[in-house]
Amino acid sequence: YTLGVKQLIVAINKMDTTKWSEERFLEIIKETSNFIKKVGYNPKTVPFVPISGFNGDNMIDDSPNCPWYKGWEKETKTKTTGKTLLQAIDAIDPPARPTDKPLRLPLQDVYKIGGIGTVPVGRVETGVIKAGMVVTFAPAGVTTEVKSVEMHHEQL
Repeated sequence: YTLGVKQLIVAINKMDTTKWSEERFLEIIKETSNFIKKVGYNPKTVPFVPISGFNGDNMIDDSPNCPWYKGWEKETKTKTTGKTLLQAIDAIDPPARPTDKPLRLPLQDVYKIGGIGTVPVGRVETGVIKAGMVVTFAPAGVTTEVKSVEMHHEQL
């Protein structure tokens, strides 16, 4: 995979400028497929969607401007099909969350809030964090108890 990106969607934009030419769409698919093969992707797992961002065609709803377009097909563990860019985005397989591994929470920031205390901010990459757990911060070696876990100001 390139730079850790495991899934691709190719949205072929500005199709309105080609008057929704099927020939041009297929030509772009051919060229793009050759390129993505060279960098390690299987084109059969990549949805190709003709769109017009300016007009909103095939972004959220099917476009009547390309009656020749039968939709995309994505060959993965489960075969997925659709017609729009939104459907292609919804068909992305979420990454596995390695909850069975040790807790790793890279800190993005630390807030010192009067009356509350020190609030470390970050994203759980692996493992699980719960209120009541005792955690150690590296490299400082500071050990403390987790009082609460919040996301977007909501208690978890």
